[in-house]
Amino acid sequence: MRDKMGRQLTTGELWQKSLNRILNIFLDIELMFLRLASCIPSHLIRQFIYRLAGISLGRGSTIHMWCNFYNPVNITIGEDTIIGDNVFLDGRSELLIGNHVDIASQVLIYNSEHDVNSEDFSATLGTVKIEDYVFVGPRAIILPGVTVGRGAVVAAGAVVTRDVPPFTIAGGVPAKPIGERKNKNPKYRLGRARLFQ
Repeated sequence: MRDKMGRQLTTGELWQKSLNRILNIFLDIELMFLRLASCIPSHLIRQFIYRLAGISLGRGSTIHMWCNFYNPVNITIGEDTIIGDNVFLDGRSELLIGNHVDIASQVLIYNSEHDVNSEDFSATLGTVKIEDYVFVGPRAIILPGVTVGRGAVVAAGAVVTRDVPPFTIAGGVPAKPIGERKNKNPKYRLGRARLFQ
């Protein structure tokens, strides 16, 4: 038996590939059910299902409707955090989102990407960490291995390829510092999420 690159597989490699294929089928089924659950217009029911799937969701945190996930067991969300609608949260590596974080609609957070210089186009992984009191604007993209520091702001439409220092406002493609947040000691709570979102 050969792999997709035409390389001859050993019995052990063939066994491992078969096992991976079966596990991926179960993961795909789980992700399909999570996608269906994301349409339920009740935060309480959605959060219950997300926790069952392995997402660590802190007290008072909310994930709005139509969010998509990959490998939810690696996703940790702190307390009083709001995740907007149509957000993609990648759990192929560790994704850590802190307390009092506001992630707007249609944000994409990836912690795996293809190595375009690799002979077999293999994937690389990198933990993404979003610290407390961060605001991520609509349609921003955060790429693998990035840490967004405490109190930082990622502007709408930004593509974050490098770490964002604490209390920095970053924007553009690729994202660069464009300002600084004045409140260096935030203590706010985000409040109640919209009822049917």
